Amino acid sequence: MRIDSHQHFWKYNPIRDAWIDPSMGAIKKDFLPKDLSPLLQKHFFDGCIAVQAGQSEEETEFLLKLAKENPFIKGVVGWVDLRNKNVKERLQYFSQNKLFKGVRHIVQAEKDDHFMLGSSFMNGIGKLELFNLTYDILVYPNQLQAAVGLVGRFPRQKFILDHIAKPRISEGVDHHWLNNIQLLASNQNVSCKISGMVTETNDFKWKKSDFAPFLKAIVSAFGVDRILFGSDWPVCLLAAQYKDVLEIIKDYFETYSSDDIDKILGGNATRIYNIKP
Repeated sequence: MRIDSHQHFWKYNPIRDAWIDPSMGAIKKDFLPKDLSPLLQKHFFDGCIAVQAGQSEEETEFLLKLAKENPFIKGVVGWVDLRNKNVKERLQYFSQNKLFKGVRHIVQAEKDDHFMLGSSFMNGIGKLELFNLTYDILVYPNQLQAAVGLVGRFPRQKFILDHIAKPRISEGVDHHWLNNIQLLASNQNVSCKISGMVTETNDFKWKKSDFAPFLKAIVSAFGVDRILFGSDWPVCLLAAQYKDVLEIIKDYFETYSSDDIDKILGGNATRIYNIKP
């Protein structure tokens, strides 16, 4: 099964979606399943994982409703307040829906680089395994050290690093980023989405060769069994069309076996997110 492991839906709200700044005019509008479905079909994907973009349970309910109405949405990574004392009850509530696959918090927006190592947050992380839920790690490179500490404390919890931790693509591979990626990947419970790279370029300008050193580092660290393709649509539209994002990945892996390519383009996502055919 071919799965786009990372994309978003929203009905644009200028207050809630204040993260979409004036330079992001291309995505200041609604993006819904009817807009993505033709793209998935055109590029032979069977489905996708819808990932939260807002931090509210209303957002999670919204995505689960879309998934119920659109069978090509194979799972939802939503938001639950992991720091709340009632986190177990909220996870239990959402887990009644089999399309609820995991949780994400927008850690990149937190000022404390060690936010994830807070006791209340880790308490919430510790409850995810009870419901076979994943946790998507959304961080900047300066927060990777904390991510390494987190995943080591929960060796049975499934973690997925989003957007290869958002390194500055145009500046080339930074040794701090590379070292922390290798440390993170040494934990076998962590996978990585090769996603969100085009928007981490200066002025959203890039060429395919810019990504090769980063992809090489990720493959070397995680191996083909722990890498997932994600388009990051519609955010990717700031820098590239859907087909361009896919071609970056297909071109880089063109010499790999068909089995390995199948894993990266959906097999791994199907397994890690526990997607049923």
